[in-house]
Amino acid sequence: MERIQAIKLFVRVVDLGSFSKAAAEMGIGQPAATKQVSRMETQLGARLLHRTTRGVMPTEIGLLYYDKCKLIAHHVEEAESVAALLQTQVEGAMRINTSVAFGRRVLAPLVMQFMRLNPRLQIDLNCDDHYVNMVEQGVDVAIRMGRLADSTLGSRYLGLNPWVVVASPSYLQAHPSPPSPLALVEHDALIYSTVQGDARWHFSDASGQTLSVGLHGPLRSNSLSALLAAARQGFGIAALPRYVAHESLASGALVSLLDGWQLPQQEIHAVFPSPRLVPTKVTQFIAWLQGQFGPDWWANKA
Repeated sequence: MERIQAIKLFVRVVDLGSFSKAAAEMGIGQPAATKQVSRMETQLGARLLHRTTRGVMPTEIGLLYYDKCKLIAHHVEEAESVAALLQTQVEGAMRINTSVAFGRRVLAPLVMQFMRLNPRLQIDLNCDDHYVNMVEQGVDVAIRMGRLADSTLGSRYLGLNPWVVVASPSYLQAHPSPPSPLALVEHDALIYSTVQGDARWHFSDASGQTLSVGLHGPLRSNSLSALLAAARQGFGIAALPRYVAHESLASGALVSLLDGWQLPQQEIHAVFPSPRLVPTKVTQFIAWLQGQFGPDWWANKA
């Protein structure tokens, strides 16, 4: 970058015939400008400028060098203009990462809506339940649930991901509906092995009372889809995100239980590699997403 600045300075010194005018134009002092050009001459092993009391003029070598430097400065300005233009437009490639269930059920339909609004954008949507290093994988934005651990990342809050306790009507025909969380110990639990405390579910009610219940059951899985299928088929009681359970609850395939109690809600964040110099395509996408996670957002998803 210093070399490019020196080239730009040299071109302006020749154009203006003055160190002081070129230095003032570029926002540096005249001594610093003189030093930069002198350093350039030393590196090249040739005098580039004749310095007189009336100003400066290029030497024969300096004039040849000036022609090349002017071309370089022009190309640099073009490149900077292109970069600035791209920073103001929602176009180009954008790599997005999220979990499998959330990606398939929620984010993919939203991404397609955003693509219709921005037809010059190319999306690479990667759904993976394993942690992804955003910098190493070249991810522009990731949608993550829960608390954020890496403070070096930029982030924006999108909304909350509520959970619900559910069971099928066939299961409830054979087992009485639990009147309180404590009664879950007498039931078959379908355990999600990633969040909600694994085999211990934590509840709170409107009064602030909290309960923690240890569970057991016939199925444990890191797949929300597997737990949803098992719950629909009557294998037990499951705790699922609202966005996973919504369609089954609406159709009557599942029934909501313990409605006076609440499981911990996860915060939803859009995360990006650095809080500085964020591309416009990323900021625009995130700003648009922030309008998609209002109250009952899971009931309005595409």
